[in-house]
Amino acid sequence: MKTKPDLFFEDLQEGIIAGLDEAGCGPWAGALVAAAVILPSKLPNYIREVNDSKKLSRAKREFLYDKIVGDSSIDWSAGIVDPVELDTILLRKAIPLAYKRAVDGLIHIPTHLLIDGIRDPKLPYSSTLIKQGDQKSLSIATASIIAKVTRDRLMDQLHEEFPAYGWNQNAGYGTKQHQEALSQFGVTRYHRKSYAPIKVYLNE
Repeated sequence: MKTKPDLFFEDLQEGIIAGLDEAGCGPWAGALVAAAVILPSKLPNYIREVNDSKKLSRAKREFLYDKIVGDSSIDWSAGIVDPVELDTILLRKAIPLAYKRAVDGLIHIPTHLLIDGIRDPKLPYSSTLIKQGDQKSLSIATASIIAKVTRDRLMDQLHEEFPAYGWNQNAGYGTKQHQEALSQFGVTRYHRKSYAPIKVYLNE
């Protein structure tokens, strides 16, 4: 079992390879964020510290995010679907849309996509789905950091507006604090009203 993601899957392909990952399918509030990353042929030293974002501390993710987005040799982009749009098209269509926006935002047009997970977003590119890809592919792991930190920072901003829900800590997931705030203050415009747990509070 690999302990760190590497370039095994990238090296199986020719051309320009982009790694894709998303953050925010499960939370009850906030945007869905996807990221796409094309790594350079000469990797910067800090990339050795990259891992699946879930295996990194928030401080380490933030550190690596700032390094990645400040590195002109890395082509990266984030695609965002806000909660209102997500409620309109629902999650099944929101995920491919977030991925499409991420890929469309890249400077280079990829010839092949490495996508985390087992659900094909059916983008108009040659692609490979990789189960637990953020633990196996370096470009996907890098994308996972971009997606996660982008989303966390968005939730931090929303927390300033609605501090009772604890979004700076729970990122919009249905924690006890989040549920208690919903019971006391109700549903905000940033909640995903198409989600079953939120529908319960709408009906109360």
